[in-house]
Amino acid sequence: MIDNLKKILNEDQDPKAIEKITARLANLLMTNEEIGYIAVQKKPAVTILPDSIVVTNKRIILCKPKNLGLSMEFIDYNWDDIAASFVKEGILGADFTFSTKSDFTHTIDYLPKNQARKLYTYAKEQLDLLKNPMSSPIAEVSKYAEETAFEEVPEVEEVETEEVTNFAEIVPVSNYTSFEEPKVETATTTTDRKLSELSQDELFEKLQNYKKLLDNGLIMQGEYDNYKKEILGYM
Repeated sequence: MIDNLKKILNEDQDPKAIEKITARLANLLMTNEEIGYIAVQKKPAVTILPDSIVVTNKRIILCKPKNLGLSMEFIDYNWDDIAASFVKEGILGADFTFSTKSDFTHTIDYLPKNQARKLYTYAKEQLDLLKNPMSSPIAEVSKYAEETAFEEVPEVEEVETEEVTNFAEIVPVSNYTSFEEPKVETATTTTDRKLSELSQDELFEKLQNYKKLLDNGLIMQGEYDNYKKEILGYM
C-alpha cells in the first residue's frame, strides 16, 4: 500500500508515520474504499506521537496514537455527515477544520501548509460530488441510457404481398438507380488551450475534473497521476 501512496504524498510527511498508519488501516478499509490523502501533524517542537487525518472516497478518518504509540484510536465520519471544511494558514503551519451536520467541529492543527491544502482540495471534491451527483460523467451516461431505454419503437404497418403471374411486369435490375447514403461529416473538435495559458483557478478546476473521472472509474490511476503531475507543474 505504501508504494501506491508515494504518488500522492509529499516530502513533508514522515515515512515512518505513514507506514504505521497505512498498516493499521489495511484491515479497516471497506470494499471499493481508496485512500485519497494522508496528512500528519508536525508541531514546532519534536512531535513523537503526531495525530493524523486520512481522507478516502467514503469518509474522513482521524488517527490518534494512544498508550505511548502502542495503540491507535480511529474516529471516522462519512462524507454524507460532513457539512463543510476549512483551512486556516499560520506562520508555523495550517489548521484543517471540518464540521458535521450535527454541529460538531473538529480541527487538526500544526499541519504542513502543503498537506493542509491538498487535504482541503480532496475534501472539497468529495463534497461537490455529493452536492452535484448528476454533474459527474457516470451520472450523465446513466441518465442518457435510462432515457433511451424507454423510447417507443414505431410500429411497422404490414403490407399484403401480391403474387406476380406476369414476369414481364418485373422491372429489370438495370433500371434501378443505385444511391449511397449521404456521409455525415463530423465536426473537428477544438483542441484544448495549453496548460501554460490557463489561470490558477482554471488549472485547479481541470485537476478536479480529472479527479472526478478517476473516482468514477473512467480513467486509470496511472493516467490521473500523469495529468496531475503535468498540471501541478504550472501551478
